Amino acid sequence: MVDTETPIRLAIVDDHRMLLGALSEWLRGSADDIDLVIAVPSWSELLAHAEFPVDVVLLDLDLRDNIPVSLKLSMLKSAGVQTMLMSTYSEPAVVREALGSGALGYIVKSEPVENIVEAIRAARVGDTYLTHELEVALAAEGEVPKLSAQERRVMALYGAGQPVKAVAFQLGISEETAKSYLKRIREKYRLSGYDVGTKVALRKRAILDGILLQSD
Repeated sequence: MVDTETPIRLAIVDDHRMLLGALSEWLRGSADDIDLVIAVPSWSELLAHAEFPVDVVLLDLDLRDNIPVSLKLSMLKSAGVQTMLMSTYSEPAVVREALGSGALGYIVKSEPVENIVEAIRAARVGDTYLTHELEVALAAEGEVPKLSAQERRVMALYGAGQPVKAVAFQLGISEETAKSYLKRIREKYRLSGYDVGTKVALRKRAILDGILLQSD
């Protein structure tokens, strides 16, 4: 059971030093129940800090250290630390991937400090946190785009590995028309928050959406 009587021991990891300093000052003056004990610009400095492990870590998603965020989250979880990711990006696909890696929530750095405090408190007790705006964006992003029957045929054939010329031949359309269908399909998915810009990504999406059966 979480002890909610003692202050939340917080760490912030962000390699933008100006933001790190500003956020540290804001938090120190915003909430009596939050004790900021670590504010460092790198992952290695967090792990080596004498005050680590802490209760909650605000972790910059965009640290330039080439360490997968999923590995960081796994290590923090093993240490009994709750993690809230933060980033300058608010694209639904980025948020969904971050949450899928195991974070309790996601904060955009432009959020009011009140929202950040709320997120830290939620993380301390193991609750997830997203602003209403992000929740709405994620709900919209989760909608599979509506494709026409011909678009589904093109996506299935192309996703199965057929070159555009072969797709066009099998459907009795010109190669340019087939390319036009693919462009339209990719645009529809982009507007729904999914990147299917590569053939591999398009194939994965076609399998997930039941347009293409996964072969053994």
